[in-house]
Amino acid sequence: MIDRRIFNLPGAKKIVGILGLLVFIQGFMILFQGKFLAESIVGLWKRQPLTNITTTTILFAVVFLLRHTLTMLKNRVVAPFVNHTAQSLRSQLMAKLFKIGPQATTAKGTGSLVTMAVDGIDQIQNYLQLVFIKVFDMMVIPWILLVYLFFIRWQESVFLLLIYPIIILFMIILGFAAQAKADQQYAGYQRLSNNFVDTLRGLPTLKQLGLSKKYADNVFTVSEDYRKQTLSVLTIAVLSTFALDFFTTLSIAVVAVFLGLGLIKGSIALLPALIMLILSPEYFLPIRNFANDYHATLNGKNAMTAIFAVLDLPEAKDEDALGQLPQGWQSDDELSFENISVSYQNVDRDPNQLSDATLHDISFSVRGYQKIGLIGKSGSGKTTLIDTLSGFLTPQNDQGTIKINGQVLPHLAQTNWKKNFLYIPQSPYLFHDTIENNIRFYSPKTSTKEVEQAVQAAGLNDWLHGLPDGMQTKIGEGNRGVSGGQAQRIALARAFLDQQRKILLFDEPTAHLDIETEAELKKSMMPIFANHLVFFATHRLHWLNQMDYVLVLDQGKIVQQGTPTKLGQQAGPYAQLVSDMGGGQQ
Repeated sequence: MIDRRIFNLPGAKKIVGILGLLVFIQGFMILFQGKFLAESIVGLWKRQPLTNITTTTILFAVVFLLRHTLTMLKNRVVAPFVNHTAQSLRSQLMAKLFKIGPQATTAKGTGSLVTMAVDGIDQIQNYLQLVFIKVFDMMVIPWILLVYLFFIRWQESVFLLLIYPIIILFMIILGFAAQAKADQQYAGYQRLSNNFVDTLRGLPTLKQLGLSKKYADNVFTVSEDYRKQTLSVLTIAVLSTFALDFFTTLSIAVVAVFLGLGLIKGSIALLPALIMLILSPEYFLPIRNFANDYHATLNGKNAMTAIFAVLDLPEAKDEDALGQLPQGWQSDDELSFENISVSYQNVDRDPNQLSDATLHDISFSVRGYQKIGLIGKSGSGKTTLIDTLSGFLTPQNDQGTIKINGQVLPHLAQTNWKKNFLYIPQSPYLFHDTIENNIRFYSPKTSTKEVEQAVQAAGLNDWLHGLPDGMQTKIGEGNRGVSGGQAQRIALARAFLDQQRKILLFDEPTAHLDIETEAELKKSMMPIFANHLVFFATHRLHWLNQMDYVLVLDQGKIVQQGTPTKLGQQAGPYAQLVSDMGGGQQ
């Protein structure tokens, strides 16, 4: 019911020690509170003068204040740890996602990861804040009270001792039912997030295809499923709370009946009976508080489990196997793949288990400043090959060989390889910052004059001159306020600005642009191809006229490769692809 890994978090052991001491002291404050309150009430019942009960009344007030002061101190002690842990988990998650690239996104979905990094962290904060305190209250306070009650009257104390595990067993049974419903609800929440984000991102395309209303109905259906799952969780939560309150109240009533019978028979005095009656609800209070808050923290537990699953994903090792390229990629450098197979990790199941191979027996060799075109139908493996070239994906163990200048490497997630390439995807990510700082993404220390030269080379001058603040214009997070063509030009400006990186990886950079915008952008892109090794994944065949070599992919395999001219003279997958995609190159 509780993720034991929370006690292994950095700083948790120190918090456990401090919290344990505070809860131990608070247990005695609760005990003395009940004792002094009972003595004051008995004094009043016996019509003693007020001066006789002043001391016990003052002691009761002092202990009462100390009890609640300790509650405040517990929250004060746990809060900094919880906030620091939440920030640390968010930083670790973002660093992990940055390092492993598209693996988690492919398995979990963009919406799910966004939910995990934003709402999930908030839910974890609530989970940690409640669980640490409630668990210690439940572990310490009841037993301090029970030991004291045994000295007062052992018969009722034995009853309290026996009924406690029965209540816990009942709570565990309902807890498992609630956990199952909460798991379904969290999965529904992730599905809703993914569905909404994907629909939102594809809304322009859906409008053009006339499918926007259909997908609006789809969003409604998914959200309705999530509503029903939430109500199912609430039903279990209300039922378990009612059941727990019923059993604890009934147990207190049983104790009260036996104490009443003891008073009638004269086997127990009024003061000890009243102390036991006052402390009995306090005995059950920690488990009642824990049960009430348990349902409120289920999403936090699920979010933490999901984040730990991502953090446990294996990372590439031997990242420094490649020696430094002193002058970067040069015209005589060589890269070769021999029988390389690549798979994604099963993030949702076992992160150390690989799914079926996505790329199979990939073999090719490139040298110097060649321009390599990657073509194939959707799902043929173009993006996966680009991700492998960028080091985001690593080959299966003992499956083929990667070589750079004859040196055998386990993968391309090499520190010195990453310093030599620029990655330009379909939708380059722009940050909430000025256009100038976005262009400086790969080269933060370059001068404004160099940025201006890159802007001119990328064809951004006309657009920037029309903006009131020019390059100092701030743009929204995730390309808000910028068209697809403008975002691609900013990405090109990044490439023009960084002259040290001689390897360019393009993953269908013009896939979402209209033909006119693509034609204009092509004029800006061609100069950057010079003196660079280029891998260009595309489904628009007119780009092949600018390629020196083409890899044709189908179902994760290279089914044909060669120069465009040579491939055009042969019958086979390349010719069929040309025919299927428009009949020729322009």
